[in-house]
Parts: sequence; structure tokens; C-alpha cells
Amino acid sequence: MSNVHTSSQDKTTSRREFLQKSATLAGAAAVASLPLARGAHAAGSDVIKFGLIGCGGRGCGAALNAMNAGPDVRLAAMADLFPAKAEAGRKRLAAGPRGEQVTVDDDHLFSGFDGYEQVLASDIDVAVIAATSHFHPRMFEAAVKAGKHIFCEKPHALDAPGAKRVAAACELARQNKQCVVSGLVNRYNPRVRETVKRIHDGAIGRITTVHEVYRSSPYCIRDRDPAWTELEWQFHNWYHFLWLAGDQCPQQLIHSIDVGAFAMQNEWPVKAWGLGGRAACFGPQYGDLFDHQSVVFEYADGKRMYGLCRNQLGVQNERADFVYGAKGTADIRKGRIEGETNWKYEGENVNPFDVEHQELFAAVRSGEVINNANYMVGSSLMALLAQTVCQTGQEMTWEQIVESETSVELPRYAWDVEPPVKPNERGDYDVAIPGIAKYA
Repeated sequence: MSNVHTSSQDKTTSRREFLQKSATLAGAAAVASLPLARGAHAAGSDVIKFGLIGCGGRGCGAALNAMNAGPDVRLAAMADLFPAKAEAGRKRLAAGPRGEQVTVDDDHLFSGFDGYEQVLASDIDVAVIAATSHFHPRMFEAAVKAGKHIFCEKPHALDAPGAKRVAAACELARQNKQCVVSGLVNRYNPRVRETVKRIHDGAIGRITTVHEVYRSSPYCIRDRDPAWTELEWQFHNWYHFLWLAGDQCPQQLIHSIDVGAFAMQNEWPVKAWGLGGRAACFGPQYGDLFDHQSVVFEYADGKRMYGLCRNQLGVQNERADFVYGAKGTADIRKGRIEGETNWKYEGENVNPFDVEHQELFAAVRSGEVINNANYMVGSSLMALLAQTVCQTGQEMTWEQIVESETSVELPRYAWDVEPPVKPNERGDYDVAIPGIAKYA
């Protein structure tokens, strides 16, 4: 782990400006060698075509959300790592409520590690990326370089080098006038937006504490097919391996801490510490993840954000977003403020998963530019910080996590590659031990 020695003012500046600084690592060279947004939709044309990368449940859900953005939206290309999953996704969407908008022929149904490249080479205007999280930085970067507008699911990176790669690609997209929309869906929820606006306008006074909770069940528990190789098994069960998905901090808690970051106008923490372990979820199907985490983010002015996450079967589930201020309390999830100001959201309840795509495709039609760069990178790094302090048991600074060179990337991707994680002699996967686990 590299230690960064700077003044407190320099640290504040680096937290505020890390996105711009990391973008300069690759942005200038990329701009010099790439054409302007060759896939950009021309305002006034009749159809907007999009390609789906990742045909699982979230990917197919995002494709339906995209088609809900208007009858002029067409799904024209699809790719998944597994051919059967790509075909099943096409069949599912074609039989669904927007089936008439699915125009994917056999020549535009792709699979394999390079399937996303074939989607991006297709005649599409927008790339919808909802694949194994491990691949998000490289797929996102490739989509920007291909001149596409982009919707990309969270988390946007599982390591600091990946986050910087995404930041640089976001800057290139900004210069090329390509839209970039993040799957951190709460930013597109009208109830959340209106409540946060009132927080920003001073309804609860100076923020002192943020309380974020995401207690849920484990993702997609799968049985192993004896015919699968170890690598195939891990990709089929990718939500449960750190190198492919991160833990539930970047997969679930990220939504909650992103709400907190939204309330704090994208102020990033100075440092964090946390607790975590495995108490209830045992067996190879759970990979190498913890099943509970608690993290404390500390900020330059003394306020704290508490993030609680649990992923176990048969226990109470809850999602909550509370912001406490000097003059009152905001329950963002319920759209309520109590204290010197009392207010309740009375607006329409809409599906924010639809809203994020409605706003993306409206921008594509009009030629306007949406770019969610700051929080899509910042909140991904917050989730990485949370995961790391829980696993190591150590306090870590924002600079330490941002400057880390630890990477989940492999030298190459093919079915004959050995995965970086292997089962132990019991057939299980070793989990991190706080106090022993290191993060370089």
C-alpha cells in the first residue's frame, strides 16, 4: 500500500478532484486518436438502436427498462459470456411486453469473452452494459471508444485502476458529447431527488450523521453442474466471488451509501474503518464473500456515515436512508423530513429503473449530454473502501484506496485460464481474515 503524504488542504482537493486528475491519465491521448461519437444518434431519426451486454436477470431487466423509454427504441444486438444465456435472454425479451421492439437476429446474438466487442461493432446508438461486474471498466471504455451512448450498471469498478480507467473514459465521453448514465438508480428516483433537494436547501440544517442500511438475502445461489470447469462454475456463480463481483458492499450497500453521498453533494470521506465476517452462509456456493459488513466513513468536518449490510437467509431485511442534521431528520427512502421543517413527498411514485432510461434516451433524441461521471466513480470507490476495511480490519484513508495499484484484472481471458481463486482441501473457498488479510 502506497502512503500519500499531503497537507489537509491537499487531501481535500484530491478527494474533490480525483475524477479530473485520473481522467488525465488516458483522456488526452485517447482524444487525439479517436473520431467523434460515430455511433451517436442523429436527432430526428425514427429509431434508436441499442445493444445489450450481459443477458442475465439485471441485463434483461435493463433492456426492458430501455424499451419502456419509447416505441422508437429497438434492441438490435445482444451478447453474453454463455451462448445459452444470450439465447434465453432474447427469447425472454421477445416474449415480453415489448417483444415487438426486439429485433435481434441470429447474426447479432453474440457470446464469449469478445461478444461485447461484436455488439459494439454493430449498428447501435446506445450500449446497455449489465455484465459480470469484473468486466465493467473494460466494456465501458470500449463503448466510449466505439462512440456509443452508455448505460452501465453498478459497480463501475472493483479496484482503483479500474475506477481511473472509467474516469478517463467518462472524460472522453464528455468531450465527444456521448451520454453516460449510471445504474445507481436512486439518483433517478423522484422521491429521493426531491428529498435531497430540500436537504441541500437547508431543511435539516448542517448534516451531522448519515445512516445507511441494506439488509437483504444473498444473490442468486446456484448449484454446480459437474460438467463445468472451475472457471465456468465461478462465472456462472459470479456474484459470490470477490474478483468477479466484489462483495455485497459494491453490489448492494453501494446503492445506500450513494444516497448518502447524494445528500452530501458528492463529498467523499477522509477515511473509513469497518467490521465484517461470515456467520451464516457456508458452503462453496457462497464463494469467498462475507455475509455481513458494517462500515464507518469519516469526513473532514467530523460528520460520519454509517453503512450496514447483511446478506443471510431467513433473517429480517431492511433498506433505510436517514440523514440527521442540526435542525431535523430526513428519511430519504420514505420522502419525509421532520424537525424545524416538516414535509412529506406527495409526488407520483414511478419506477426509477424506467426513469434512468427515459432520461438517457430523451437526451439521445435531443442531442443533450448526461454524464454521471463523478458519482459513478466516487461511489464505486466508496464501496471498494468499505469492502477493504471490513476484510482487512484496518482503518484506511481515501488516498490509500485511490492510489492503490491492486487490480482484479487477468493477463488474458479464455476458457483455459486458471481462476485466481481455487477451492481449498474441503472444497470451500477461503475468506479473508481481518487482521491478517492485506490490501496492497
